[in-house]
Amino acid sequence: MSRIVLDTNSLIQSIPPRSIYHAIWQSFFDGTNTLCVSTDILAEYEEILQRLTDIDTAQMVIELIVNNPHTLMLSPYYKFNLITADPDDNKFVDCAIVASAKYIVTEDHHYDVLKGCLFPKVDVVDLDTFLYEVQHLSRYSTDSPSSLLNEPAVAYGQE
Repeated sequence: MSRIVLDTNSLIQSIPPRSIYHAIWQSFFDGTNTLCVSTDILAEYEEILQRLTDIDTAQMVIELIVNNPHTLMLSPYYKFNLITADPDDNKFVDCAIVASAKYIVTEDHHYDVLKGCLFPKVDVVDLDTFLYEVQHLSRYSTDSPSSLLNEPAVAYGQE
């Protein structure tokens, strides 16, 4: 199970069941990954979700995240301020550092500055790269339901 921080845009794209990225959202509920959040991140999620949907939907999503056993709630006390182009993105970086997260998943190029930062090391991947990893993990995980594979079961030795 990997610790992951999703920026808001990545979260928004992964929630809809028809989204090609929905497997990412599901990975936080089936235990494949742990979603790492802070109160600042949750506040931004809720604000943007309310703007795009409505208050009830936004609150439902936040409740799902908060009550999920595969969510890690963190309180970053130190502000690294590694992203100067959009300082609001630093809440995700600080959370990732405190969580020792494997990745921040984002499509935002403001995070590119982290590639040159040796300490603290924060790896950033885009949605497509992370989706590939989620699909690869669920394919080879014994804990994932076979219905996620969309492939017929093959007996050992009959491959």
